[in-house]
Amino acid sequence: MRTVAEVGSQPTFTTIARASCPAWKYPKLPIMYQLARPQQISNGLVEYADLPVIDLSKAFSPESRAALAIQVRDAMTEHGFFYVINHGYTTSQSERIFDIADIPFEHVAPEEKQIYAGTMKDTGSYQGYKLRQYWHIDGGVHDQVENYNINRDTTKRGHPQALRPFLPEIAEFARHNHFNVLHPILRLLALGLELPEDTLVDCHGYAAVSETYVRFMKYYPRSEEEEAKTKNVWLKGHTDFGTITILYSQPVAALQILTPQGSWKWVKHIENALIINAGDAMEFLSGGLYRATIHRVVQPPEDQQQDTRLGVFYFCMSDDDTRLVPFVDSPLLQRVGITRRFEDDAAPTMEQWRKGRTAVYGRSELKPSSEEGVEEEVIGGVVVRHYN
Repeated sequence: MRTVAEVGSQPTFTTIARASCPAWKYPKLPIMYQLARPQQISNGLVEYADLPVIDLSKAFSPESRAALAIQVRDAMTEHGFFYVINHGYTTSQSERIFDIADIPFEHVAPEEKQIYAGTMKDTGSYQGYKLRQYWHIDGGVHDQVENYNINRDTTKRGHPQALRPFLPEIAEFARHNHFNVLHPILRLLALGLELPEDTLVDCHGYAAVSETYVRFMKYYPRSEEEEAKTKNVWLKGHTDFGTITILYSQPVAALQILTPQGSWKWVKHIENALIINAGDAMEFLSGGLYRATIHRVVQPPEDQQQDTRLGVFYFCMSDDDTRLVPFVDSPLLQRVGITRRFEDDAAPTMEQWRKGRTAVYGRSELKPSSEEGVEEEVIGGVVVRHYN
């Protein structure tokens, strides 16, 4: 694959400043809301994936953005996952978000959680709680994972009483991720396709109608019987359905990615780093160049099995009316070829794809594939695989 520098025409770069967010002015959280954090990564004998590290501060300089775009393109095409550092949040800011993330799980009564439960099957939307025991994992075992999902427009629906004082901070967190993380990454990915740098940004509007949201996610312990029946798998191997997933790194190991060589490798914690991966929608838009990488969640290594695993995400999707067809004007795709999962005239919109995936995830009856350890379902005419 040739690099941007090897192409005859050169892109035009402009200086881009980080979006301004209000100063971090909130008082210290009461002790009851402060999360007990694991202090170190696992010392267990686990094999970590060797993932690239991208310094996002370089994305705001025209002098360094061209080279960074090549690094991001290579990271996405070779690994599908990469780390981001220097993303604009300090360690203390990130820790505070993890403190806030625990509130909807540990400081909301079960009865109130039911009031704010999502209606995924009916609406195709995760907004609100995804309560435990909703997803089927394997062997009759259901999940022990609880989610609380908040649209970047935090006023779209009501929230539990304990979380309401923190909604301004959550809104700022969403805005920071959208403008200071997502948009710079989208510009780099567009440049990697040799397209105008705002090509992908233009279909990821902050004020547009879309489902892009913050997710807080907590994993609860399972019984030995459940671990045995599922072979220690907490979430089957899957792809995300959006364009970009932003995950805030935390010490408890459990995330694994399926390498191109067909082996599962652990994702290592890097303090105050982000973990970035592409989803189905990005794979569709990029003509298969930026592939949606298969990943799963498993029981942590033995020395971390007593630690709480709390996740903080920003799940990104293009605008709802975006039709998920490849950018055929990409000079790079014209040279290397386009991989389509469906014909352009049958391509779903982002809204149709996200609703279809959300409504059936963990609830549909999966059928064995011809490939060992793989199960399948068909959504909108597209075969979706789950790796068991």
